[in-house]
Amino acid sequence: MNSTAHAETSDVRGNILATGQRLMAGKGYSAVGLNEILTDAGVPKGSFYHYFGSKDAFGEALLESYFEDYLAELDATMAQPGLSMAQRLVSYFEAWRQTQSFFDCQGKCLAVKMAAEVADLSEAMRLAMKRGTSGIVTRLARAIEAGVAEGSLVVHGDADGTAQSLYQLWLGTSVMVKIERDVAPFETAMTTTRQILHLPVV
Repeated sequence: MNSTAHAETSDVRGNILATGQRLMAGKGYSAVGLNEILTDAGVPKGSFYHYFGSKDAFGEALLESYFEDYLAELDATMAQPGLSMAQRLVSYFEAWRQTQSFFDCQGKCLAVKMAAEVADLSEAMRLAMKRGTSGIVTRLARAIEAGVAEGSLVVHGDADGTAQSLYQLWLGTSVMVKIERDVAPFETAMTTTRQILHLPVV
């Protein structure tokens, strides 16, 4: 395949994934049909099945693409120059609060929207979700370890358990924000996060 054809293939596949991510982040996985995705993306059905064998295979690829981007953003956040690791962690959770606070999250809240739904629908998608969230927790744990080592934060217990607790706190809080249609739970989550990391509560 020449480079032009490869770029076109990548563009069509990427367009389908980006369209699906935006639609499913708004409505959920089950509520979005293939025809809606293809119409929105301006792609014929044959092209979809060229790249994805089924809707479940598409869902798995969608989650893998989403987490690849998410983890790259998280890595960039944890490598911001001129900040302590504690400040980088707070910056990550501030960004979470910003992207999850709006009803139309532009595809940025896919994990929150689809987590419980796809875990029951598809083993392949459940495992893709598990790999992605495990990647997040691992990175948070390494950041916490680095923060403890540099003295910018303190935790009781091990970094892995703390990272798991923080991720679960924010994932659950994101669901509560949707239920209550109010961002107040994020304020509580941030206060709790600062307490767990022994940072000043502002």
